[in-house]
Amino acid sequence: MSEFRSKFLDVYSLLKSELLHDPAFEFTDDSRQWVERMLDYNVPGGKLNRGLSVIDSYKLLKQGEKLTEDEVFLASALGWCIEWFQAYFLVLDDIMDKAVTRRGQPCWFRVPKVGMVAVNDGIMLRNHISRILKNHFKEKPYYVDLMELFNEVEFQTASGQMIDLITTLEGEKDLSKYSLPLHHRIVQYKTAYYSFYLPVACALLMAGENLENHNDVKNILIDMGTYFQVQDDYLDCFGLPDVIGKVGTDIEDFKCSWLVVKAVELSDEKQKTLLHENYGKADKDCVAKVKELYKDLNLEGVFSEYERKSYKKLLKSIEVHPSDAVQAVLKSFLAKIYKRQK
Repeated sequence: MSEFRSKFLDVYSLLKSELLHDPAFEFTDDSRQWVERMLDYNVPGGKLNRGLSVIDSYKLLKQGEKLTEDEVFLASALGWCIEWFQAYFLVLDDIMDKAVTRRGQPCWFRVPKVGMVAVNDGIMLRNHISRILKNHFKEKPYYVDLMELFNEVEFQTASGQMIDLITTLEGEKDLSKYSLPLHHRIVQYKTAYYSFYLPVACALLMAGENLENHNDVKNILIDMGTYFQVQDDYLDCFGLPDVIGKVGTDIEDFKCSWLVVKAVELSDEKQKTLLHENYGKADKDCVAKVKELYKDLNLEGVFSEYERKSYKKLLKSIEVHPSDAVQAVLKSFLAKIYKRQK
């Protein structure tokens, strides 16, 4: 658990209050209440790992120096920008996926009276990031770099989402299109940049670093993000809904999941036919048949081996990095996700 968690949560309240009194818009009581309820429902409800890791990473980059109140506040504000970014994508992603639950509660668009207002709420969440950055970082020498970082990662994430969506188009369901390189591309853009690279890049900018000098760090974090998503794909099928906070629907949604890619790779002709006939159907029996096949192919064992190898490879690439402080940041990320259950 991050030592900064309670301070981090205090910063949420302050940022929220600023946004609800933004001088650029004349709020009515109704609109202010709507935005506040929307924020409380969507922004702080997750594990907050991405946001907290900005502060943790910044502290490790400062190599044991005690952080000032201002540094903790600014790192927290950037952490919350990432949590806002995540909320923005999840609100819209859930609509596109027709999802039912998120973080153990109904998806925002499923809440009575919300519906498609959630589309505009997603746009609002994205705009809040720019407001927070302007309010607290405008005078910083790295302000432009921060804006460009968020813009670029947003473009990468939306592009990853696009590949994911067009791969699963209705009427064009073709399992033979699914391969590890395609899975890797979707994961890299849709998840790894914003979940792994963005928090560390924010901390590096705050520490006065030039991101162009840290491409090796970016590459390691993207690999880590890929490993994280493979775990996610695994947990979607084999995790316990009570533990992971959602009911996995990758099989029904015809997702290009690591599990199905490995299943296609390892199946004989008869098993491939079974997969083609049952994958991507919202029918309990079809889903059960796919899960049974995953068990027959010992995908749990295949995943364990993948996890072991990935950890070893990541550790090796981290340990050749010249900076002890950067190594510490990367190792702390790896420790958080290795063998996670949710």
